Amino acid sequence: MADLGPLTLAQDADAAGWVIERLREFASSVVAVVPSGFEAYARVFHPARRVEDGGQVAVTWREVAAANGRAAHRAMQWPGIVGAWRLVHGDRQPGLWDSEPEEGSLPVAIAVDLAAALAAYTSTPGRCWFAVWEGFGALAVPPGAAAFNIPQRRMRLLTGPVTAASASLSLDPFRQSANLWWPDDHRWCVATEIDLDSTYVGGSRACVDAIVAHPSLEAVAVEPGDGVTWASDKVNPPPG
Repeated sequence: MADLGPLTLAQDADAAGWVIERLREFASSVVAVVPSGFEAYARVFHPARRVEDGGQVAVTWREVAAANGRAAHRAMQWPGIVGAWRLVHGDRQPGLWDSEPEEGSLPVAIAVDLAAALAAYTSTPGRCWFAVWEGFGALAVPPGAAAFNIPQRRMRLLTGPVTAASASLSLDPFRQSANLWWPDDHRWCVATEIDLDSTYVGGSRACVDAIVAHPSLEAVAVEPGDGVTWASDKVNPPPG
């Protein structure tokens, strides 16, 4: 097995029972991605990237929407703000962005900042649970690891401190974050669905307010019934 850093394999999947019970119908809403029953929810947008001075800089969705004459709102979707299907995968807008937001994996810098913010809202930051979809081709978690099912996905379970949110669960040179993670006291839960380019968080109102106000995160408060698919952007015109 590859080195998983601070993470160890869970002995069984009992810790995931509450998540299984509280997830709603697949792809139907925010609470199909992150468990229902929390006081508040946040959406954290994965940034696009632009090559600049030999390096890469993060580009916010609001910046992309403004440059394309589109509206930035809590349910905006990438096709809606770039305005063209050709810009969804593989193409770019030179001078604005060169690579689209990462799908299905939380970028490491965001994982570090988000974990640090969430650590203040749990009594068990040293004992958290991390689940990853078993279908990733370069997955470093062995097939015999404890596993559980959520709608349309089978997950493998690990445990470790909240700081392990930035660990990769894939073999080098690939990187794959956990798709679900939560503290042992269930005070919040983070979900990065494999087909989405945003991460959703459920928690207390204070927790969500802290995420939305975080200077390094592009995040908004959302409602549990908000849509999460490309068809959910009802404000911007359909892409051409």
